[in-house]
Amino acid sequence: MEMEPQGSVADVQVAKANDSTVEVDGGNLGCIHYRRGCKLKAPCCDEVYDCRHCHNEIKNAIEIDPIRRHDLPRHEVKKVICSLCDTEQDVQQNCINCGVCMGKYFCQICKFYDNDVSLKITFPRCCYSKEIKDTHVCVERAMHHDCPVCSEFLFDTLKDLTMLPCGHTMHLDCLKEMERHHRYSCPICSKSICDLSEAWKNLDYEVEVTPMPEIYKNKMVWILCNDCQKISKVQFHIVGQKCTQCNSYNTRQIRGGPSSAVSCTSSASEEVAN
Repeated sequence: MEMEPQGSVADVQVAKANDSTVEVDGGNLGCIHYRRGCKLKAPCCDEVYDCRHCHNEIKNAIEIDPIRRHDLPRHEVKKVICSLCDTEQDVQQNCINCGVCMGKYFCQICKFYDNDVSLKITFPRCCYSKEIKDTHVCVERAMHHDCPVCSEFLFDTLKDLTMLPCGHTMHLDCLKEMERHHRYSCPICSKSICDLSEAWKNLDYEVEVTPMPEIYKNKMVWILCNDCQKISKVQFHIVGQKCTQCNSYNTRQIRGGPSSAVSCTSSASEEVAN
C-alpha cells in the first residue's frame, strides 16, 4: 500500500459516514493501484489515466522513444474526470455533476484520491497505519528519502513500507532481507531494530569465558551506545563493549584501545544467528 504526503493535516479530507455526498462501491472503479471514483487528466500530455502510476508505466515503456518518456507531475494536475458520469472538472473531492465522492481519502495538494481508508490515518507530511498512531517515533519527512537498502525513493514506491522503532522507514522486503543476513540495526542511525536482550546475555557469557591477553586486561576504552546514545568508559574486550547504561552491546568505540577492535551490532547479529 502506497503512502502519500500532505502539506498539513488540514489539507487532507476523509469522508465520514454521515456525509450527504453520494458514495459508491469503489471495488470496480479505479485501477490496480487505487480504488477511486475519478481519472486524472495529465497536464504533461493532456491525456486521461486512472492514476499517475498508470500514466508513468505507459509513458516510460521500453517501446517509447527515450526523448518522449516522462512522469506525470502530480502536483500540477488541474482537471479530473468522474468515473461515473464522465464529467470533467477541477480537482475536488465530490463530483459537481452526480455528487459522487470520488475519493473518501482525498488530498488537495497531492491530487490524491483513494476509497480504501481502512489502514490509513493522517499525520503531518505523510500517512501511516493506524496501528502505530500512539507508538511511532516521529521523524521529519521520514519518507522523503531513498530506501537505505535498495536506494529506491520511498515517496514514489508502490512496495510495502515499514517503520523501524527509531522512526526511520524502509521497504518491508528490504528489512526482511537484512534479517536474513543477520543485520539487526537501522542502516541510518544504527539503533537496534528489535529486542536483542537475549543476544546481550549470550555475549555476557562469551565475554566471561574468553580471557583477554595480559596486555589488554586493564585496557579501558570510551564507547558510544547506538541504542541509548550514552557514553561509557569500559574495559576493552575483543568480543564487544557493553553499555553501562542500557546493557546493550550495540556500541562503537570512540577513544582508546586498538582501532581494529571496535564493537558494533554485527557482533550481536552473529550471536543472534547462532
